[in-house]
Amino acid sequence: MPSHQTPRHAAFTLLRAPLLAALFGTLAPACAIADGLRIDPHADLLYRQALPLLEQADNQNNSFSLKTSTTDQDLAQQGQAMGRTLAPAVSLLKKAVELDHPVARYRLALYYMTYLPAEQIPSAACPLLKTSLGQGFAPSALGIEAWCSDYRESAAFAKALDNIPSMATRYAPYYPQPAERLLCNREQPQGLALQWGRQRDYQAEIYRLQGNSNPDLRQSYWQKAVDLNGCFAVRQRMLSSHP
Repeated sequence: MPSHQTPRHAAFTLLRAPLLAALFGTLAPACAIADGLRIDPHADLLYRQALPLLEQADNQNNSFSLKTSTTDQDLAQQGQAMGRTLAPAVSLLKKAVELDHPVARYRLALYYMTYLPAEQIPSAACPLLKTSLGQGFAPSALGIEAWCSDYRESAAFAKALDNIPSMATRYAPYYPQPAERLLCNREQPQGLALQWGRQRDYQAEIYRLQGNSNPDLRQSYWQKAVDLNGCFAVRQRMLSSHP
């Protein structure tokens, strides 16, 4: 398994063939990238219409992951069921992205991170993640950490992380949000389930990332993460660095 693949992503390899066949026409990433930060009301309506469909697909994933054995027929049926659920959700998200919705960008990128082959994820998801993070939406930083190696080392990424707190009020109504993996979280994912985090959990992740990239200020940023939500991974690293 490549180092940047999560167990969840590897497990979905078995489902990709039937699922991608059902959704091939909907996978092209949206190309409209705008600079404005105002969330269009119609875009927001489209985003919120997609949410129950995404939740239904996630519940289907969780039910499937609890099975002790599967057959090729099971996999095909699961892929077809998910395709029927996800196709309209993806369509709605793409329409919201075309209207410059930052959160829809993240959820569409998360869809690509979950279902596309690993070699296709950076080109499909990273443009969405970069723009969403540039608009101040914190969860996108975790996708960048996992899949966008060039950008995560850039000054632009560091600046975007610095700007996150100033946008907190704007995005408060959009939490909790899912992620493939939250390090500042005590709970371990169950099966193929996504992890869900509150706004403060994602801000703790931002402090963790800032500490990773700022050796001189590392202890300060990491302490902020621990103070905010007890960030388990950071606290363990801080403890192990002291005799």
